[in-house]
Parts: sequence; structure tokens; C-alpha cells
Amino acid sequence: MSNIKQLSTTALAKKLSMSKHQLDEMLLAVKYIVKDENSYKLTDLGIENSGAIKTHAKFGEYIVWNENIEIPNKLITQGKEFFSSTKIASKYNLSARKINLILSEIGFIEKYLKGWTITILGTKNGGIQKENLKNGIPYVEWSESIFKNSAFTLALQEVNGEAGESTQKKIDDSKDSNFREKFIAKHRAIDGHMVRSKAEMLIDNWLYMAEIVHAYERKLPIEEEVYCDFYIPTGKVYIEFWGLENDPKYSARKEIKKGIYKKYGFKLIELTDKEVFNLDDVLPRMLLKFGVQTY
Repeated sequence: MSNIKQLSTTALAKKLSMSKHQLDEMLLAVKYIVKDENSYKLTDLGIENSGAIKTHAKFGEYIVWNENIEIPNKLITQGKEFFSSTKIASKYNLSARKINLILSEIGFIEKYLKGWTITILGTKNGGIQKENLKNGIPYVEWSESIFKNSAFTLALQEVNGEAGESTQKKIDDSKDSNFREKFIAKHRAIDGHMVRSKAEMLIDNWLYMAEIVHAYERKLPIEEEVYCDFYIPTGKVYIEFWGLENDPKYSARKEIKKGIYKKYGFKLIELTDKEVFNLDDVLPRMLLKFGVQTY
């Protein structure tokens, strides 16, 4: 007996960590559904690929799919132009390797034994997984939207040393601006980072002494203006220190931030005062869960 679940388009989109609109567009591209005025209709091809109609007593008919449905790249890309890292690199006068490193740093792709594989976040931002037919090495191609992607364009500017006043204005206009103005970065860590609390200084110093490359207050590679406390490129791990536990406004901000990490499936390490005063014991174990070794 099969254990495969049938999911509505909304539930399937949630499982795939994308919006229903994005999934609808993909299903339209592969002709599994067609648009009929204000609704979607299942096609014969959709039925062949696990689509079915169910009826709800209150909401009427709706489409369901096998939870492990596969949407072939060849059909998705039909009639559309996609760009390899080499094509993207030529536009910016950079190497394909540099483009892949930027895409990796913002969490859109991951290094494989040879080549690159796409992440869930990369899929949500217009990437598709491909494979070299001659040697089997995986690589990723991108829709035209990558050139307007805010996370990618900001990373490009930073790598080229071009992130200036416009970027700073974006930071100042963010929802975190009041928090940043209230808690000035006045503690200097060993590596020169100016951080906002003694606890953050202890974390920064620990990472530096453990020879772990890290960024402080790195913007998350999403549309929302959200900044982590620390980011570790190796393993794509974010660290948040939660202080001010008795402050209702801070607690509300904390829950919103945790929800964003969960929404995008980011790897998150959470630290409180208790862990900060015991970093030698707790942080190596937490990092190792995400493949980051300490010595």
C-alpha cells in the first residue's frame, strides 16, 4: 500500500518552501494546469503527473498532487532564457568562479564534490539544477530575475567595493533602525568588529580565536530588511544572541526574527546569557551539527 500523500497546491508549495503563486507559475509552465478566468484547471498532462481533483464540502473542488511530484527542468525552461554563472560573469566582467562564490555566500547554491547544487532558497529565487551530460558535474542556471535580485546585487556591490550611501540608507530605513540607534556598537572585539554588547564581544572573540571566518550583522539574503548577529560562511550558519528577555518589545522582535529564520529554512544557532558564559562547551557542539568543526 502506498504511503505517498496527496497535497493541495497550497500545502505542496509550503512543503517546497515557496509561495503558492510561484508553484502555480511552475505548474503553468509545464502545462500541468491552465488558467480559466479566476481559477486553475487540471490538464491531461497534469493528471498523468499525479494531479487529481478532490471536493471539499465547504470550498468545492480543488487540485491535489503527490507530495513527491517532480517538475522537469526541460519543460520549465521551455521558451525562457536561463543564465549560467559564465553568462552572468560576462555581464559583470567577473569570473564564473567569483559569481558562484557570491551565490554560495548568500545561500543560493552549495559546493558539491565537483560543481554546485541548488538550495531551497536558490530554487525560490529562480534557479534550476542542471547537469553536464558529458561528465555528470552539477551546476545551476538562473532566470533573468537574478539580475534584479536584491540579495545578489547587494553582494555584488559589496564584493566590488561599491556598496555606499544608497546601501547605508537602506540599512537606516530598516525596521531594525530604532534598535541600532538605541544600542550603539561601542564594544571592540579582538578582530576589530565594533559590536553592541559585551555578550556579542565574547561571541566574536571566541569565533576569532577558534579561527572561524565570520561576519557581524550580515543582511539575510531575503527581501526583508533583517540582519543576523553573526554569519559563518562555512556551513551557512547564522548565530543570534538573545538578550533583554524581560523586555516585551524585544521579545516581540525576537519572535518575528525567529519566524523569518524558520520561513526560509536558515541554519540558526541561538545563544542566551547562559550559553555565552559557557561557549567552550556549547558552541563547538552546536557548530558541529551544521558541519563546522572547531579545533
